[in-house]
Amino acid sequence: MSLPSLRLKANADRRLRSGHLWLYSNEIDTKLSPLSAFKVGDQAIVENAAGKPLGVALLSPQTLVCARLVSRDIEHRFDKSLLVHRLNIALSLRERLFDAHFYRLVHGEGDLLPGLEVDRFGDTLVVQITAACMEPHKDILLEALLQVCKPTGVLWRNDAPTRDLEGLERYLTVAYGDVPEWLQLLENDLVYNAPMLQKKVLGWNYDQRFNRLQAAAYCTDKRVLSVYSDVGSWAIPAALAGASEVLCADASPQALDALENNAQLNEIGGTLLCAEGDVLETLQSLKADEERFDVIIADPPAFIKRKKDLKSGEAGYRKLYEHCIRLLSRDGIFICSSRSPFFSEESMHSTLLAAARHLDRNIQILEQSGQSADHPMHPAIPETRYLKYTVCRILPNS
Repeated sequence: MSLPSLRLKANADRRLRSGHLWLYSNEIDTKLSPLSAFKVGDQAIVENAAGKPLGVALLSPQTLVCARLVSRDIEHRFDKSLLVHRLNIALSLRERLFDAHFYRLVHGEGDLLPGLEVDRFGDTLVVQITAACMEPHKDILLEALLQVCKPTGVLWRNDAPTRDLEGLERYLTVAYGDVPEWLQLLENDLVYNAPMLQKKVLGWNYDQRFNRLQAAAYCTDKRVLSVYSDVGSWAIPAALAGASEVLCADASPQALDALENNAQLNEIGGTLLCAEGDVLETLQSLKADEERFDVIIADPPAFIKRKKDLKSGEAGYRKLYEHCIRLLSRDGIFICSSRSPFFSEESMHSTLLAAARHLDRNIQILEQSGQSADHPMHPAIPETRYLKYTVCRILPNS
C-alpha cells in the first residue's frame, strides 16, 4: 500500500536537506496535504514544493512539530524491520563503548529514532516515548526490542511531564516480563540501586557517567556538598575518592533513602550525611550556620523546558549559583550541570560569571563537557546537545 504525501511549502525543505528531522506545521502546504487528513502516528512521504520525495515521516498533526523524519529512503517505511535495523546500529555503538549492559541504548534523534529513549539495566529495558507520533507504534517497538536485546523485562516509563506538551497521557506500566521495583546497575565499577516503579521520576541518568568520574578527582580530602543529590550518583564516587565529608541535599525523602541504600552497597561508612528539604532553603540554612565547603556539586533538574521559560529559568540558575558560591571556601571548586536544552553553554558561563561577580569573587573555568557517548547528539538539532557540565574554581577578589 502506497503512503500519502505530505507536501511542503516553497523553500521549507532547507532544514531537512541540511540534516534536520523535524517538520513544523507552518511549513506544510495544507491546501495540497491538509494536516487534518492525518491521524497521530500516520506515515507519509515528505515532498518538497516541486513534488520531489525527501523521505518518510511519522505525523503528530496537532502539535507544532507535526512530523518527524524516520527514513530518507521512501522504500523503507517505519516498520519492525526498520526498527530492528536502527536498534542493531545503536547497539553496536554501545557494545564498542561498554563491557556491561548498563547504558542508554536509544537516544531519540541522535540515533535516528525521534521521540524514543531506551535505557538498559542489564536484562531490563526502560522505555520512554516522548513524541506523540511514536506512541501508536508501541507494539512493533516492543517486538523489535525483544528481538534485538532479548530482555527479561520491559518497562514503559511514560510518566514525564514533557508528554503533556504532546497531548499524551502519563503512565508507568510493565510491557513485558518482570520488572523489579529496584534495578541494580553498574557504573564506573560502582554498584547502585535505582527505583523504577515509583510515579515520581527518580530513576537513573547515564548521561553523566564520565563527568561523575571526573568530578570525584576534585574531592579527595575535601568537604563536599552534593546539591540535588538524588540517589547518590555524585556523592558516592566523591566519598570513595577520599572526601572527608559529603553532605547530600535533596527535597525527596525517597531519593535520600535510596542514596543511603547505595552507600551501604558500596560500603561507605559515616562519610555521607543527608539534608532533606527544599534545596534553596537548605543552602540558605547552611549559609546562616556559616558552613563552608571545598567542593560543591550541583546537578539540578532542567529549569528551562521551553523557550518561553528562558528568562525565569536563567534567573533560577543565577539564584542557585549564588547560593552555592556563598558556601564555598576561599579556593573552592564549583561543579555544575544543566539539562536545559535552551540554556546554552555560553549562557551558562555568563550566568556563572554574573553570580561570581555579584558576590565579588573571581571565577576560572577549568573543564567543560557534555553528555556521555551513549547519548549521541544530532549535529543539525541543537536540542539533542542538552547537557552542559562545567567545573569552576572560585577565588577571592584580590
